[in-house]
Amino acid sequence: MDRRKFIKTAGAAAAVSATGVSAPAIVTSAMAQSRAETLLIVSESGPNNLDIHGVGTNVPGYEVSWNCYDRLISHEMKTGENGAPYYDREKFKPELAEDMNVGANSVTFKLRKDATFHDGAPVTARDVKWSLDRAVSVGGFPTFQMKAGSLEKPEQFVVVDDHTVRIDFLRPDKLTIPDLAVIVPCVINSELVKKNATAQDPWGLEYTKQNTAGSGAYKVTKWTPGTEVVFERNEAWKCGKMPAIPRIIWRMVPSAGNRRALLERGDADISYDLPNKDFVELKSNPKLSIISTPYSNGVQYLGMNVKKPPFDNPKVRQAVAYALPYQKIMDAALYGLSKPLFGASAAATTQPSWPQAHKYNVDLAKARALLAEAGLADGFETTLSFDLGFAGVNEPVCVLIQESLAQIGIKTTINKVPGANWRTELNKKEMPLFTNVFSGWLDYPEYFFFWCYDGQNSVFNTMSYQNPEMDKLIASARSSAAAGNKAAYDKSVEGFVDLAYTDMPRIPLFQPYVNVAMQKNITGYQYWFHRRLDYRALVKA
Repeated sequence: MDRRKFIKTAGAAAAVSATGVSAPAIVTSAMAQSRAETLLIVSESGPNNLDIHGVGTNVPGYEVSWNCYDRLISHEMKTGENGAPYYDREKFKPELAEDMNVGANSVTFKLRKDATFHDGAPVTARDVKWSLDRAVSVGGFPTFQMKAGSLEKPEQFVVVDDHTVRIDFLRPDKLTIPDLAVIVPCVINSELVKKNATAQDPWGLEYTKQNTAGSGAYKVTKWTPGTEVVFERNEAWKCGKMPAIPRIIWRMVPSAGNRRALLERGDADISYDLPNKDFVELKSNPKLSIISTPYSNGVQYLGMNVKKPPFDNPKVRQAVAYALPYQKIMDAALYGLSKPLFGASAAATTQPSWPQAHKYNVDLAKARALLAEAGLADGFETTLSFDLGFAGVNEPVCVLIQESLAQIGIKTTINKVPGANWRTELNKKEMPLFTNVFSGWLDYPEYFFFWCYDGQNSVFNTMSYQNPEMDKLIASARSSAAAGNKAAYDKSVEGFVDLAYTDMPRIPLFQPYVNVAMQKNITGYQYWFHRRLDYRALVKA
């Protein structure tokens, strides 16, 4: 199947300043090679696990997996609203698969015969099946991600021959094919990992936590947690155009002032974890390129655990929604680099889309009245938590929320959770009040709500919210989408958005932007659903 036909078939399936801080010099042994052949990235935090299937793998860990592992298929690119390349959710391209045949009950992939893992072993259909079996079996986030596309049972993945694998459908689901292009269904060197597995760890998670075992364009040659990751180009990569940059060094520099100084001095090539104020100011620097892109299907929110009093009372949750300093957050913490998700007109009608603004705005009198109705006229004390790995935005947001809630008698103690521990702590669902970002990898409203509001299964329903009517509406939207029933689909989406904004277990604050600062000689940046860097497309002049 040629590339154009592949895309057509896959598309049809988808339709179903300088701050005065002196920055440290970044010089390592890995930089002995020519500076021109090395890309230096600086960020606030780094990966806590090299394996996307690992327990509690954080967002920086996605970047490792994306660049070190291949998947059967990936997305084509289009031009985004800001003129930068942006992934096309409706169009797919081959990666390990050179041919995809979508039928009524299954999809069959023909694998490239020249693809090899980093150790030289050939990639076979057995590796694909083992990897997909692993994804649906390890539990937690990876397994739930697969389930979001109706990929649930090892029996669905069938080895036809050494270079052919078939995936049987459990049910009609327009998300099945797109779900094969996200990070989780990566293909792993099964024989290598099995050699390093144990009876207590049959999937070899301890080995892959610290070692990459893929066939991707890059491989990790050094990882010092919390300090540095070094990637080397896989010179035998066959699944795309050979990347232009042989070596990537990703350094963790906790101080935002130091990261900015490294960029302005020209010592660092890319940073994407700076405070919004810095990005705004750096736009006037002629030596740098700044690209800002809204998160696809993404929301930063204030979550309330509805199983923990007093947040089990809807009036308390609504009171909090009327007490948040939305515009102050936009101005003082974000410097305008985000899309507001608050203050919609009282007369606005709900749309079959996501994200969209709710109708709450600051009204302290109404907030106090609601607390009084809930029997909490004198307020209460609680803890407000955030991910320290993204403190540049999270900390000022939490300080502003803390100040505003104090005006209605809610006293909060801010809890700063280290980035390496955030995902684990979040998934315990014990924190009473917290801010977090969720961005749905598949850009559909029902996908976001399946992850975040489903009361039966969702890993990221961090509010412990349960409402059978919500579950019913989400399921209805998914089935209507698979059947192509737009009227029923729209009604279901509008219904679950309305219900979310009535029960208000989480309060959307804004749709964040991915802000990336680069030296002018760096080109090829692409926005992806996972919001992390794709090294394969970057070029350093």
